[in-house]
Amino acid sequence: MTSFDTLPLKPALLASVETLGYATMTPVQAQSLPPMLEGRDVIAQAQTGSGKTAAFGLSLLQSIDVDTIRLQALVLCPTRELADQVSKAIRKLAANIPNVKLLTLCGGMPLGPQLASLTHDPHIVVGTPGRVQEHLKRESLHGGGIKVLVLDEADRMLDMGFTEAIDDIIGRIAKHHQTLLFSATYPDEIRAVSKRVQRDPVEVTVDAPADEKPAIEQRFHEVEPAQKPDALAQLLGGVHATDTGMNQTLVFCNMRREVDAVAQELDRRGFSALALHGDMEQRDRDEVLVRFANHSCAVLVATDVAARGLDIAALPLVVSYDIAHDPETHTHRIGRTGRAGQSGLAITLCTPRERPKAANIEELNGTPLRWVPLKISPARSKTLHLAPMKTLVIDAGRQDKLRPGDILGALTGDAGLAAKDIGKIDVFATRAYVAISRALANKALERLRAGKIKGRNFRVRPLG
Repeated sequence: MTSFDTLPLKPALLASVETLGYATMTPVQAQSLPPMLEGRDVIAQAQTGSGKTAAFGLSLLQSIDVDTIRLQALVLCPTRELADQVSKAIRKLAANIPNVKLLTLCGGMPLGPQLASLTHDPHIVVGTPGRVQEHLKRESLHGGGIKVLVLDEADRMLDMGFTEAIDDIIGRIAKHHQTLLFSATYPDEIRAVSKRVQRDPVEVTVDAPADEKPAIEQRFHEVEPAQKPDALAQLLGGVHATDTGMNQTLVFCNMRREVDAVAQELDRRGFSALALHGDMEQRDRDEVLVRFANHSCAVLVATDVAARGLDIAALPLVVSYDIAHDPETHTHRIGRTGRAGQSGLAITLCTPRERPKAANIEELNGTPLRWVPLKISPARSKTLHLAPMKTLVIDAGRQDKLRPGDILGALTGDAGLAAKDIGKIDVFATRAYVAISRALANKALERLRAGKIKGRNFRVRPLG
């Protein structure tokens, strides 16, 4: 066990680490932080949940000179959802450092407010490659003072076609900077990027000890393409029974059009299912993620890229409706379940033509796959598999000085709900979402509409 106080960190950062309850470093932190703090380039293979964000967050905050008002650290992420998560994590780490200015710059958001925020240079920018590139081209963002560049989830940025944008960004920022590259997988393309943009990087690869690896049970079912919808509905109908505790499932498809088709088919069969992919408007994507995270949606059907924004601590079941194109992506998919010491189940549907892909997974794992025969029964009459919660939307948010405690107070006060019937509360800039036990959602809606939140009347409506 290695303590953070063995590192040459600013007292303010050590205080933040203590406040956040980080007792000892995770393996990726213990291996990557020392060279990063020395100013070395680092390439690290790190899964979501490994502590990588805190690692590069502490390192870049250590290098920031708050008295110098210019952009000094740039973090690039594949999706807005991940950029938001990274921004929140860095802000928490910077809580004890006065006057640190961090901006999140992502596509899918109006350009005007971002340009207004950039009239004074931030110290740190977290954003998606396309929007950051646009600001650098406009010269609304100035990259000449950047000391640290972080490429987070670099493999997904390459998958999404951001290679040219990243190269262009690197050509527009300070030549002499530290480059930190984090990737869940190490395909040849990532090694090529590292060779192109890094100088003598320290390579960090962390395998969890056998006793800490998640207990993930894998099952492979061979099915004909035409049988897939019935197979999926049958599998979900079994595991979503109330006595299994498996009331949430993430279903992966390889194509966006397949995501929509599968979600619609599951909805038709009585499942509370939603789709998530890159063609959706940003607000729609936000609301889907909120509903899945707060248990107002039982099944989320997504592409691999879109699912990168998910941050669900205990996800009991992952299904590959389409087998992944490469074994590394399959590994990342199943890593979504069995987290934080929980056990998990990963099911893969494989058509006869997809058997070579399964063989590649088997080769990477070095162990035989578990093939389980699946007897597919004819489709039964529609059975409802409803999510336990419903989401209410309040048309007010941070801009209205609304906080989660204000919403909780209104619901447990005038609305008369018990705290146990109120789930996750998410407050965005202009709206807020609150999960309510399904049986009490209508009562909560009526009471909130009739009463006040923080002494004011806001529009409240059900979502979905």
